This record gives sequence, structure tokens and C-alpha cells, in this order.
Amino acid sequence: MGTGLLAAAAYVLMASAAAAQTDNRAEIECLALTIYFEARGEPAMGKRAVGHVVMNRASDRRYPQWICDVVQQGGEWPRYRCQFTWWCDGRSDEPREPVAWERSKAIARLIYWGLSEDPTRGALWYHADYVAPVWRKVLGEGPKIGRHIFYRNEGDPMVIEVKLGRNDLETAATNIVQ
Repeated sequence: MGTGLLAAAAYVLMASAAAAQTDNRAEIECLALTIYFEARGEPAMGKRAVGHVVMNRASDRRYPQWICDVVQQGGEWPRYRCQFTWWCDGRSDEPREPVAWERSKAIARLIYWGLSEDPTRGALWYHADYVAPVWRKVLGEGPKIGRHIFYRNEGDPMVIEVKLGRNDLETAATNIVQ
């Protein structure tokens, strides 16, 4: 009886380890897809910066705790109303450039396992330097890395509402992303 119990316990531990490994792989893949589609043309630091924004959000209580949930947040809304444009742009989510995809996966693994320093210094948002979203006005501008400008939170939602006004708040909330 004792041997059977030990065998059952060992099986449960092995199954849990396998499930955790599967979850790790899925999380790393979501992170890699975001790096690939959001920063494929960026230098390595730009790719790392985008990946760190995802990780920073997963560590922030205001966002889901799982990477895939962070990446897919808002995807139930109409096109281009999600947190990361690639997720809801209506295009294929299949990487087509093998070298860029391999680089994105390698960078995602480094970030996921804590082997990459965050060049954004804790940013939760970013956008390309050729757009000017309304929400940028209420956030603390951080570094510009490649073609992206990164932002940190400079206040709570009430401050944002007062600065933007109620009508702009919904637009800002649904466009915070990139």
C-alpha cells in the first residue's frame, strides 16, 4: 500500500512538472509572437523592450498574470481594439520569416527566464514613433528604443480621467497598447 501511494505521488509530481513545462512553452510562444509581430524590424534592444513590456504587464496587478492573457487582452473587441495590434489585426498569426522567428523565440526565452535586463525601466505601454495616441499625454515618457517610445504609469486611473476628460478616457483606454 505504501509503495502504491509513493508511485501515485510520483506520477502526480511528474504530471505537474509536465503541465508546468507545457505552460512555460505556451507562455514563451505568446511572448515570442508578440516580439516577432510587434518588433521584428527592430534592433535586438527594441525586441527586448517590447518583450519586457509584456512581462511588466504580467507582473502588474492591473493586468492578467499570464503572458498569453496579457497579449490577448481586448481581442474580443473590434479589429485594432486589443492591447497588441498583431493579435486583432485580422492577419495571419503564423510567422513567415524563419530567421526572425528563431531570433524572437531566443529573445523571448531570455526574457521569460529573467536573463535579460529591462531596457524600458518598467514600461507598461509603448507606441511607434510615427503615431501620437491621446493616452500618451497622461503617462511618463520613458526611453525611445528603435521606432518605439515607451511609457510608465504616472498616476492612477482617476488622474487620467481628470486630465483627459470622460469622453477621451474610453478612447485612451481602448487604444493603450502599442
